[in-house]
Amino acid sequence: MTRVLITNDDGIDAPGLAALASAAVGAGLDVVIAAPVRQSSGSSASIVAAEADGRVAVDRRTLPGLDDVPAYAVHGGPGLIALIAARGAFGGAVDVVLSGVNHGANVGRAILHSGTVGAALTGGLNGAHGMAVSLDVGMHPEHFHWDVAADAALSLLPRLGAEPAGTVININVPNLPNTLGVREATLAPFGIVQTSMAEAEEHYVRLAVEELPRTPEPGSDAALLAEGWITVTGIDSITARPFPLDETSARDAAAGQS
Repeated sequence: MTRVLITNDDGIDAPGLAALASAAVGAGLDVVIAAPVRQSSGSSASIVAAEADGRVAVDRRTLPGLDDVPAYAVHGGPGLIALIAARGAFGGAVDVVLSGVNHGANVGRAILHSGTVGAALTGGLNGAHGMAVSLDVGMHPEHFHWDVAADAALSLLPRLGAEPAGTVININVPNLPNTLGVREATLAPFGIVQTSMAEAEEHYVRLAVEELPRTPEPGSDAALLAEGWITVTGIDSITARPFPLDETSARDAAAGQS
């Protein structure tokens, strides 16, 4: 049976986490839940945690409607959770890291900062399949279609499992009762929201989040999501590209080490 870690960056009590876990249990998967004890959005793949004597605190929890599923509230972020899960912290290594359902879309190159995506990438880096799934709730939602996002994630899991271990995908789902279907998408140059400086004083800064006014790039995850499609994008935890050095640059770099 496929062993699945359900995690997120919205915290152990988030409704999207419960929806994803319930869908995974309903699909007959061997599920363990481990999520941050508190909100950890924007933590990327950080493995920083609250430690005491080198120990990370982990609290056993029982989630409503998931009484038989082992669940843990971890005093650390989702990247750390995926890392220690790969080392057997929650009863043996996992085959899949399902991260979400996130409160808000994770699109464009801004996914670099997402804890939801960071957990999936960390799982992939450690030999599991990884999937990040987010619900595009917008700024002022009246309804939350968590089940639509969770069902979309589980429907794509067999396709993910057919790929080599370490494969990671990022899924975004419109906050609608019915979608247009599933489309492969590129990453938009930006995310849906941007961070701006609201205040800057000598001892503190305050940031604000606002929606971007730009028209999304056609074919990108942001554009297709806005049209009502579920978007799927394959992502890598580490990508290397050539960086050629001429003789002078290589010699100067070597001289700088001496």
